[in-house]
Amino acid sequence: MLSVELHAHSSLSYDGRDPVSLILEQAEAIGLDAIAVTDHDEIDASLEAAERAPEYGLVGIPAIEISSKAGHILGLGVERAIPPGLSYETTLEAIHEQGGIAVIPHPFQESRHGVMGRISRTQLAKGDAIEVYNSRLLTGRANRQADRFAREHDLPRTAGSDAHISEMVGQAVTRVDADDRSADAILEAIREGKTSVEGKRTPWHISVRQFAGGVTRRVRNSVPGLWQ
Repeated sequence: MLSVELHAHSSLSYDGRDPVSLILEQAEAIGLDAIAVTDHDEIDASLEAAERAPEYGLVGIPAIEISSKAGHILGLGVERAIPPGLSYETTLEAIHEQGGIAVIPHPFQESRHGVMGRISRTQLAKGDAIEVYNSRLLTGRANRQADRFAREHDLPRTAGSDAHISEMVGQAVTRVDADDRSADAILEAIREGKTSVEGKRTPWHISVRQFAGGVTRRVRNSVPGLWQ
């Protein structure tokens, strides 16, 4: 079984803090086998992480978190950015056109761009996998809803730290029963549902710090010259 982080953000995300090197160092330090950097609507840092991952004894999975009209969707195994603002179904199709997997993260938490405020349960079931444990959910209720939905619809289950600072990488991991230690094998095992999840909640003060840092970076990026 491989320990895989499937949801982490670098400084290329508007709300991320750390460069790829720190993310990979953390993943190596805690003994992960593989990692996907999933920046918001950006893919360059993920491609860098996938290329550099072997230097840290890791398997790198290129990925992106796409802001569809319905909400956030993770595209695992894609190497070209998929534009934001597409419909839910069109975003899934764009991921599949690249041979990737569409994982629906925190679907029942609408306050964090979960998709369930804008799609039906039938549409949700069209995802390839459901993120059933997200470390940044404060109460756990939305995680339980996602887990129940995935089990009822026999969908693969994943976990993700949703880390926006490097220290939180590995808070939640997906255990993947892959045939070999490669990105292709990991993705195929996820498709087949050969996964289990484990994790712990991000401490509330860390969540607040990540949120505050994201707000500051959004303001800085939207008002050029403000901090110059």
